[in-house]
Amino acid sequence: MATRWGIAGAGKISHDFTNATATLPKNEHEVVAVAARDLNRANDFAKLHHIKKAYGSYAELAKDPDVEIVYVGTLNPQHLEVAKMMLSHGKHVLCEKPLTMNLKQTKELISFARSKGLFLMEAIWSRCFPVYQAVKDAIKAGEIGDVKQVIVSFGFAMEHVDRLNMKELGGGTILDLGVYTLQLAQFIYDGEKPINVKAGGFLNADGVDTSTSATLLYKNNRTATVMTHSVVTLPNEAVIIGTEGVIKIPTFWCPVTAELPSGKIKFDLPKAPLPFNFINSAGLRYEAMEARACLQKGLKESPKVSHAESLLIAELEDELRRQIGVVYPQD
Repeated sequence: MATRWGIAGAGKISHDFTNATATLPKNEHEVVAVAARDLNRANDFAKLHHIKKAYGSYAELAKDPDVEIVYVGTLNPQHLEVAKMMLSHGKHVLCEKPLTMNLKQTKELISFARSKGLFLMEAIWSRCFPVYQAVKDAIKAGEIGDVKQVIVSFGFAMEHVDRLNMKELGGGTILDLGVYTLQLAQFIYDGEKPINVKAGGFLNADGVDTSTSATLLYKNNRTATVMTHSVVTLPNEAVIIGTEGVIKIPTFWCPVTAELPSGKIKFDLPKAPLPFNFINSAGLRYEAMEARACLQKGLKESPKVSHAESLLIAELEDELRRQIGVVYPQD
């Protein structure tokens, strides 16, 4: 039986997620409803994606008995409220990153999901790409020796993008881009908590960060250097340096290739019915597949993006913001 999806939010990322699920077998994934705060937008979205039901409020989606799991693609400040609403009506939740605005809210949401006995996963889609498993396998096989340094940068010239630059929309590079750099470092170092974090950056007139550079120190002389930017475009790759070699992951947040000492690996993405808004968005299919696999096993969290991982990433995001001076009303 197909996993029955509801989509909360009719923006660009929700379009890409829905379009990506259309590349999967129809007997495994079906989008049955979409909701937006504007019914016209929901109707347009439903028509474009051939979805049966469209709602002008998230509450209506939460109450739909046909919906099994909800993909929350709303703006950052709405994640907690919308995800809790879905969970309170018995829906499993796959919620866009960052899971919430801070560690306090993340603890609240995870605790609430656990109290309801429902599945909750932060949609860090990167973790579900086959390249990540291939890289981890290469490291475990000793291809680059002992990993001592991770360098990862993520930045584009996006000063015109409101959601990234306005505090009321949950803007700032740490929450929007930094989550990807942090999760990559945490992935390579197996979810280990850094022993020290040192960060610097710059804020815009609205008080959110336009750039961040941070060093994360781990035990055994291991380091991660992470950088984010919304004024200039960075290399946008991950470099993993070991005592005996190097691994490079281009477009590390949605990778289809990686450069290993043993050679280049590549995983092609399928074509989708509609154009995408963002690069390699067909790869959103992998997190949909992961969510379905977890539901079929009766799991309440994903081994690929565990609750512990989401909590630690939120804690690190909070620490970077604290050192740089970014404060949200939610804090």
